[in-house]
Amino acid sequence: MGPGYASNAITNDAVEQYMMGLLPGRDAVLSEIEAEAKKRNIPIVGPAVARVLYLLAKSVEARTVFELGSAVGYSTIWWARAVGEGGRVVYTDGDRKNADEARGYFARAGVNERVDVRVGDAVEILSEEKPASYDVIFCDIDKEDYPRALKVAMPRVRKGGLLVADNVLRRGTVVLPPEQQEAPTRGIVEFNRTLYANEEFFTTILPIRDGIAVALKI
Repeated sequence: MGPGYASNAITNDAVEQYMMGLLPGRDAVLSEIEAEAKKRNIPIVGPAVARVLYLLAKSVEARTVFELGSAVGYSTIWWARAVGEGGRVVYTDGDRKNADEARGYFARAGVNERVDVRVGDAVEILSEEKPASYDVIFCDIDKEDYPRALKVAMPRVRKGGLLVADNVLRRGTVVLPPEQQEAPTRGIVEFNRTLYANEEFFTTILPIRDGIAVALKI
C-alpha cells in the first residue's frame, strides 16, 4: 500500500486520470473508506488496483485468500466479495485499532462471516498455515519485509493459485543504483528478482498505480 491511492509516477498523469475516470462508482462502505484514507493518510490499494485483485481471484475461482497487511480492510472487502458466500479471507494487521475499524466495515459490507480477522505479525501468522492451503496470497506489508514474506508465502499457494503483491515498482525507485536505494526499495528489488527466478511460478508485473506482481504457481 501507499499513502491513500494517489498516482505514484509509474504512468503518465493524464493516462492515470483517464483510467480513474472509467471506474464505476463504489458502494457507500467502500466510498467511505476511500474518503477516510484520503483524509487520514491510510494506506489502501484504491479502486483501480482493487478491481484487478477481484478479477484475479475470480480468474482462479479462489475460495481462500490470505492477505498480508490489511489496514482498515479495503482490499479485504474486495477479496471477500470475490470469493463469494462460503469463501474465506484471512485479514492480518499489527494494529488492533485498524482491525476493530475493519470489523465495522466488514459488518456493514455484509462480508464479516467470510473474514477471519487476525492481529499480529502477518508473516508469522502465515507461517503457521499448512503448505498449499490458499488459492491466493496477497502481500502488502512493510516493503523491507517482502523477502521474508515471499519465503513463507510461496509454499502455501496451491498449484494453479496466485501470489500477488502490491507496490512492486516502489514509485519508480526500483531503477535507482543499489547505493541510492532505501531499505523498502531494496526489499522490493530482492522480492521481484527472487520471484521471477523461481521456476515454480510464472510471474509478471502489471504497471498499474505502483506496480502489481502477479505470479501463477505452475
